[in-house]
Amino acid sequence: MDYDIKDIKLASKGRLRIEWAANNMPVLKLIKKRFAKEKPLTGIRMACCLHVTTETAVLMDVLKTAGAQIRLCASNPLSTQDDVASSLVNDFKIETFSIKGEDTRVYYHHMNSALDIKPNITMDDGADLVSTIHKNRQDLISAILGGTEETTTGVIRLRAMQKDKKLLYPIIAVNDAQTKHLFDNRYGTGQSTIDGIIRATNKLIAGSAFVVCGYGWCGKGVAMRARGMGAKVIVVEVDPLRALEATMDGYEVIPILEASKIGDIFLTTTGNTGVIRKEHFTQMRDGAIVANSGHFNVEIDIPALEGLSKKKRAIRDFVDEYTLSDGRRIYLLGEGRLINLASAEGHPATVMDMSFANQALSAEYIVKEHEHLEKQVYPVARYIDEKIAQLKLDSMGIKIDALTPKQKKYLSSWEEGT
Repeated sequence: MDYDIKDIKLASKGRLRIEWAANNMPVLKLIKKRFAKEKPLTGIRMACCLHVTTETAVLMDVLKTAGAQIRLCASNPLSTQDDVASSLVNDFKIETFSIKGEDTRVYYHHMNSALDIKPNITMDDGADLVSTIHKNRQDLISAILGGTEETTTGVIRLRAMQKDKKLLYPIIAVNDAQTKHLFDNRYGTGQSTIDGIIRATNKLIAGSAFVVCGYGWCGKGVAMRARGMGAKVIVVEVDPLRALEATMDGYEVIPILEASKIGDIFLTTTGNTGVIRKEHFTQMRDGAIVANSGHFNVEIDIPALEGLSKKKRAIRDFVDEYTLSDGRRIYLLGEGRLINLASAEGHPATVMDMSFANQALSAEYIVKEHEHLEKQVYPVARYIDEKIAQLKLDSMGIKIDALTPKQKKYLSSWEEGT
């Protein structure tokens, strides 16, 4: 068994935390029960590049129960929970290559170690795995049936590859499932981002001017939670429809240059690069806090911040203090990486239950349907999305109505009018 983790002695703590997560993931529990009987992934080799958290560990256990052989690496250098990685190796016998705080060289070494399994299915979060295969490991492609992608940033990258006719195998965009982005992106990112900022800084959110850059589903979730904690929320957008939506939701919408002058806490969640730049840092108040919940650490122009600074020091865990030439201080959280995973634990298990149910069922779908799939990005099959929603409702003890025959006929006809 091959692996590279921080310390195998952390396994007992990780095992208990994984058990806690599993208790809050009833949909995956039901899928695991079926997979144990049917073994739909027997003989399938999987390379998975995901945040190595308790929830991911539950998913790995489900996939292994289905018969898959797995290698797992981290999808972000700061998102690994070392005790979880240890338990995956020690208790679940899953080959894991992940250490919190690993540098870029080790990050990609771990990724290639995962790819050495010669996968039939890839499972990605941010498309680094797929990108590495297409750039450096094309020898693996002949064995690959398909892959899945967990996050918005990854889907954007993959659709760009498809547009340029560079995508060499089919991908299921798990992120686009309604049972994923409507809940994980909004409620998961919203809660875990605020959690990460508070754990890193111990700052009071109430009364602060909280600037949310980007009003997609993640931004909406963060704005909602910040307002709920008493912040004055300001939204920055480039999309007129989202800016209008934020306005109608009751938020102040202004350009980032104006927001830079009045914000106390800045949070980027756009999936784009260079959102907060040099001209914005120069306008910020002394003590401004800057953080990111987008997948990559490119949304905040860190080299520009370093260029403006005469001094840098780590003042708390996951908090770097930059002192500008005029004495103002700007605090960067989590090295500009995903703050909800850098300083906190990521999304709650209850919401990841649906996201990872999509992953598990999409892997099964690829095995069944790969012969009919082209080299493109596909949505999650609607029946899978609806099944997960129903299972989640069932697990919560919530019952809903069904259409009557008359209602079904009405919705499918055109004759009836006023």
